[in-house]
Amino acid sequence: MQCSLVHSPLTIRNVQTRSQFQNIDEEMRGPKITATIAQKKLNPEATKKAKADKSVAKKEKASKKNPGAPKRPPSAFFVFMEEFRKEYKENFPDNKSVSIVAKEGGVKWKAMSDSEKAPYVEKAAVKKAEYGIVLKQFNDDLNENSKEKSGSTSKSSSDSHDDVEQEASS
Repeated sequence: MQCSLVHSPLTIRNVQTRSQFQNIDEEMRGPKITATIAQKKLNPEATKKAKADKSVAKKEKASKKNPGAPKRPPSAFFVFMEEFRKEYKENFPDNKSVSIVAKEGGVKWKAMSDSEKAPYVEKAAVKKAEYGIVLKQFNDDLNENSKEKSGSTSKSSSDSHDDVEQEASS
């Protein structure tokens, strides 16, 4: 009877019945079941150190990315979305919400068959091949520049001093 009252919807009758049960001694109802969560005592210095370590790791990860590197090519879906955004903007010029356009594009993409997606997949493959070529050139140029820098720093200090004297005399 007690279980059915706990899960039954609130009505005037149930509220009155519940209030009657609340007046019964706790011994008759049994012990209250409460979940206790152990509070973890954290050392503030340890948390600051952990946060600092995480921020340093993020900065190191971010520094590995070269800002001059070519952008990665879009996937077939993003190639599709480029065209879809233009069409959607022509059909609904008053819509300013980016999220609505993205949701509509996602719904349309999911509804498309593989044959309808084929032109976008081909365009994405072409862009990926072009990206591969550009990335290879970029990496080659980067390696050449690093070799030149390491070659110029291999001079001893006396050699570089002699070069400065020759430039000054001429």
